[in-house]
Amino acid sequence: MSEVRRSRNQMFRGVIAAVDLDEATRPTDAGRFHTALTEGARTRAGELGFKLQTFLVGQQGVNVARLDTILQSRGIQGVLLLPAWNTPDFSKLDWSRYAGIYSDYAIERPALHSVCSDHHRSLIGALERLRSLGYQKPGIVLNQHQDERLQHRWAGAFTSFQRNHADAENIPPLILSEINAPAFTKWFKRYEPDVVIGHSTDLIDWMTACGARVPKTHGFFCLNVTQQDRPCAGLDLHPHTLGARGVELLIAQLQRNERGIPDPASTTMIPGHWVDGPTLVSAALAKKA
Repeated sequence: MSEVRRSRNQMFRGVIAAVDLDEATRPTDAGRFHTALTEGARTRAGELGFKLQTFLVGQQGVNVARLDTILQSRGIQGVLLLPAWNTPDFSKLDWSRYAGIYSDYAIERPALHSVCSDHHRSLIGALERLRSLGYQKPGIVLNQHQDERLQHRWAGAFTSFQRNHADAENIPPLILSEINAPAFTKWFKRYEPDVVIGHSTDLIDWMTACGARVPKTHGFFCLNVTQQDRPCAGLDLHPHTLGARGVELLIAQLQRNERGIPDPASTTMIPGHWVDGPTLVSAALAKKA
């Protein structure tokens, strides 16, 4: 009974589990995205009469079999899986008892409904806007594993844009297992992009070391503003909204009394939006030029 709460207009209806993986290889800056996603899920769950409880699976947490026992003992039937850096495996949960949503691209073990950012659409839109600002030589820098886990959405959108814009110079993407200054410097000096697109704001420092003056001579655009450590233009991938939408989809399954692995699984995608910043020329300056 200690879990029963009344809000102003909503009676307590149950508990939803938000499950995260303890992954040593996950980039530390990814934590901000997870935090925002969880906050969005928690807020929306509360609005709909549910409490969100977080669980950690891995070396610092419990194993999947133990998680299954905990969820059953607490009567938790809704499971929201947070994004995983490596391929997640939650097949040992007894899914006949649960409804599940994965808050990232397709999961296979098991195949669940997913909610995720529309990376392809978001980057195509950003490239169109960069083009309208006068940038004709965009270059993109990607972590190989990060692009692979997104099923090459970033690289695919970038190369598709190049193929469909004959006036844009085709600078090959710099895709590395470990992005470092020497490799970036070699690529930047060889292809001379006028705007660099990537996740890490360290790229700005490396551009400056090559003689670029951001934003006067070159631009920088961040693919995920939750990963920036300084003000810059970039994409807001809406982690708060992703968490909220994931909870909505999960609760809808619970209300329809749907449990188990769906066949087929569906994916809900939410596009990111452009965020202005001091690493690009302004639209006003672009018009004057």
